[in-house]
Amino acid sequence: MIPPDDPVAAQYEAYPYPERDPADEGRRLITGSPSHPLEIDHFVFAGRRDWSQPFRALVAGGGTGDALIQMAAVLAAAGRPCEITYLDPSRAARKVAEARAAARGLAGITFLTGSLLEAPGLGRFDYIDCCGVLHHLPDPQAGLAALAGALAPGGGIGLMVYAPYGRSGVYPLQEAFAALGAGLDPPARLAMARKVMARVPEGHPFRRNPHLSDHQQGDAGFYDLLLHGRDRPFRIAEVLAMLDAAGLAFAGSPQGWLYDLSEVLPAGVAVPEGLDTPARMDLAEKLRGTIRTHIVYALAPGRAPARPGGPQAVAHLRGVAPAALGRAVAAKGEIRLTQAGVARRIAVPKGAGRLLAMVDGRTPLAAIAARAGLDPLAFAALWNPAERALTAAGLLVYSSLLLAR
Repeated sequence: MIPPDDPVAAQYEAYPYPERDPADEGRRLITGSPSHPLEIDHFVFAGRRDWSQPFRALVAGGGTGDALIQMAAVLAAAGRPCEITYLDPSRAARKVAEARAAARGLAGITFLTGSLLEAPGLGRFDYIDCCGVLHHLPDPQAGLAALAGALAPGGGIGLMVYAPYGRSGVYPLQEAFAALGAGLDPPARLAMARKVMARVPEGHPFRRNPHLSDHQQGDAGFYDLLLHGRDRPFRIAEVLAMLDAAGLAFAGSPQGWLYDLSEVLPAGVAVPEGLDTPARMDLAEKLRGTIRTHIVYALAPGRAPARPGGPQAVAHLRGVAPAALGRAVAAKGEIRLTQAGVARRIAVPKGAGRLLAMVDGRTPLAAIAARAGLDPLAFAALWNPAERALTAAGLLVYSSLLLAR
């Protein structure tokens, strides 16, 4: 259990994070990565999970419930059976999450108060969400090992941890506010920090970092970003090393393009020979300098990653309308994206446009190819370049979630 005098425990009792109002559940569903069921299927189950079978998930460090509500609501809308366990040390955060679930009438959820170190005693799970938690633990590796011990043999985990370079300026302010606020309770610390923050000069690295906004989103966001009692970032190579030490196999990232050296190196600059995957990704992170969080999926010990796709795979487009994307590709022969403040143009065959327009989350690739009158080789020549670009950007995943069984 977490000691009652732990500064992190005191913080989340005073300022549950992220700040959410259960009354808002009637007007919107917050979705994202990790832990959207379509994304889980793609990275953990290679897009082939039998969703007619019950899905048992753990939300480890559930906070005010974003991951919990996303999973439960999407699966309920798809008519899929699930059992989700919410676990968090903050009673105040749990109260918000419970109210949000009640507002949506969601069933199949067990709410528990406690530490994720207790996860192995809760049984075995097909999937574990751990978003924004490991970087706040006294021993992140022990926390990850506990989660690995709670996975079912065929299961997987979705993680988000903070990254250092995109959070430039945060950590000097955290250290300064910790010194200034020693002995103060959370409300007094917050009041002090807001006063001091008003005097932080424009030239401070924090002020010059355009990628930070939590401090502008209420007291809970300000406190979590700048007054956190325990907060450390990880480079992507460190994340991958932690997975390896826990016996977990890296299964990919929905923001994979960020770690692609070919995206950041100019023509004529060669990648040094002998670099393994973690080293290449680490180098890309350093060259970008703007990554704030790492989102990764990993597989239970003993599992090897399998590539999603194949003739019977069912594609889903996320955050983009198939018809509009198809028209744009057919007209320009490229996919235009703006993500993380970066505008990108990726050349793809114009013929891929009509294929993308047929993506509906229910039609297998083989059926799309048949409708287009293409044999497997001709289909692959058009489809594969578009697939590579869109999956690396997190905009295309494979999932059987909507298929009838």
